[in-house]
Amino acid sequence: MTEVFIYDHVRTPRGRGKKDGSLHEVPSVRLAAKTLEAIRDRNGLDTKTVDDIIMGCVDPVMDAGAVIPKAAAFEAGYSTHAPGIQISRFCASGLDAVNFAAGKISQGADNIVIAGGVESMSRVGLGMSGGAWFMDPSVNFPAYFMPQGVSADLIATKYGFSRDDVDAYAVESQKRAANAWEKGYFKNSVIPVKDQNGLTILAHDEHMRPGTDMQALASLNPSFQMPGEMGGFEAVGIQAHPEVERINYVHHAGNSSGIVDGAAAVLLGSKVGGESMSLKPRGRIRAFANIGSDPALMLTGPVDVTEKLLKRTGMQLSDIDLFELNEAFAAVVLRYMQAFGIDQDKINVNGGAIAMGHPLGATGAMILGTVLDELERRDLNTALVTLCIGAGMGTATVIERV
Repeated sequence: MTEVFIYDHVRTPRGRGKKDGSLHEVPSVRLAAKTLEAIRDRNGLDTKTVDDIIMGCVDPVMDAGAVIPKAAAFEAGYSTHAPGIQISRFCASGLDAVNFAAGKISQGADNIVIAGGVESMSRVGLGMSGGAWFMDPSVNFPAYFMPQGVSADLIATKYGFSRDDVDAYAVESQKRAANAWEKGYFKNSVIPVKDQNGLTILAHDEHMRPGTDMQALASLNPSFQMPGEMGGFEAVGIQAHPEVERINYVHHAGNSSGIVDGAAAVLLGSKVGGESMSLKPRGRIRAFANIGSDPALMLTGPVDVTEKLLKRTGMQLSDIDLFELNEAFAAVVLRYMQAFGIDQDKINVNGGAIAMGHPLGATGAMILGTVLDELERRDLNTALVTLCIGAGMGTATVIERV
């Protein structure tokens, strides 16, 4: 098979996913176009050579509908030869866009592909595209459907994570993200979003709360106790996991991922494709995998897919220098570290979605770029990127520096 190289990556800052967020007035297509423009301009890319543009978008409706990567290519002034396709695997959409691109390149179908994702959660609300998973009883009964936050609390209860445990993890995420920004670790990958007059709208992740401490988080009430107890979802969780007598509700806005707007793009290609434009590879895609997991726990898929991927590749945990796991909820990361005995110094070393936010369709591509930058900064070799996914799934990708 053809080797798949990572030549570059960019992302926008993450804007608060509310009407008063800085990116609220920027439609999804424009956010995506900004990343396409940056990838083209930074690399002197002849867009006639782009074989495909693949972007994740979890709610591809309204502003974000109608094959948004193709619309973004028009907006960015790309050649009409560049096609586009949007995909959704919920929170892993951005990473699977990269994986789908890698699959096409590895089989010789394409030489240059731009992959990534976009989500404007301030403009297109969470769940706006609807779906049988949570609306059709014939689907949500066997799926043990419940809000993800209740599943996160079920995980915390089942695996013994206290309120202090999840809050302490959240405080550390904020500290690491603040340190990364202060030290300039994101300066080469985050592109400012500007208006039509060239004035900067946002150049910095807007959701961060670097002053967060345990005392501040202790004042927040659990977010998912009411739907769990009053909505009947706790009973659903206990039915799936009868060893749990009662759910301990520990998650809230401060230790869960933030709702934000943002976009990301990753430039991938074969050796031939890169050489044709004098591009220097920064990394390669070594392997990737997907899996279905326990639908009630829902968010433990990263554990299952990591086991599958390591077995498939013959790799050991010790072969991985850094881990990047989307911080959907604090208990997701704590369970992953617990399952594999991973030291916290090797995972999400520059913070994550608890601090910076989770623009659903874009996050997977964002964190892949983040960990590639960190491999370079630390002069390390190999990283594993993974995300939990709604309805009980997991996606993971192993990348290596070149």
